[in-house]
Amino acid sequence: MRIVFMGTPDFSVPVLTEIVGQGHEVAAVYTRAPRPAGRGMELKPSPVHLLADQLGIPVHTPKSLRSPEAADLFASHDADVAVVVAYGLILPQAILDAPRECCLNLHASLLPRWRGAAPIQRAIMAGDAQTGVMVMKMEAGLDTGPVAMAERVAITPDMTAGELHDKLSPLGADLMVRALAALSRGGLVFQPQAEAGVTYAHKIEKAEARIDWTQPAQAVHNHIRGLSPFPGAFFEADFGRGPERIKVLRSRVCAGTGAPGALLGEELTVACGAGALELVEIQRAGKAPMKPLEFLRGVRARPERLD
Repeated sequence: MRIVFMGTPDFSVPVLTEIVGQGHEVAAVYTRAPRPAGRGMELKPSPVHLLADQLGIPVHTPKSLRSPEAADLFASHDADVAVVVAYGLILPQAILDAPRECCLNLHASLLPRWRGAAPIQRAIMAGDAQTGVMVMKMEAGLDTGPVAMAERVAITPDMTAGELHDKLSPLGADLMVRALAALSRGGLVFQPQAEAGVTYAHKIEKAEARIDWTQPAQAVHNHIRGLSPFPGAFFEADFGRGPERIKVLRSRVCAGTGAPGALLGEELTVACGAGALELVEIQRAGKAPMKPLEFLRGVRARPERLD
């Protein structure tokens, strides 16, 4: 099939790779424009942009798709289908109507649960026991279109968002190429989403990353693993070098009582609103992740509590 691929982050890369590997013709790739990154703040192309360059596929990075010129350019690709995977821009109706078949979206949740921008993180933060990937026919509403295919994945008790991301991405790539094969045969059947159980995975805001030790230990644990490795849940404390912000990448629920935020025992075990949490992996600003014992060997002082 002749395809326009629309995606931006690492999650999208295996999907484009698999589509090309299956022999489909990718007429163009749409991705977000390069953004400043690193110490020099040089413009850095997206992971999908870099892959498209390697594959020799024309790349477009419009700031918006709402102009008549953008619609004309998109239509000129003469695509059978558009495949959209974490692209980052809203597709107006003129774009949705342009392909001969439809626009297919790969979404990382079990719709209608977790429509929106951050389904992987929100599923873990909510303590969900399972999630998955779905192929959906796009329409004007936010992730409201009918669904054709799905794969389910268990979320284990200590799984982080990064680990779930890495599990869902290749699974989604396989699901999408199977959906394209069915579409090419006229055998891709769509079913409306359920009206009950709709939730929204709103974009993660920076302010959400601070750990609230007054919450029960399980809720804090879910918060930490849902934001690991990025942006990383954090606390602030003075370990002898002045107040500093420290990320927690892994934790473990354990027994213990005390005032929320209080350090219990000799290691980094923290009292929560109910129960306690053992910090398993942490990261100082600009440093590599480390285990608590390694961290404690280098501190000058030990605070009574974490903020």
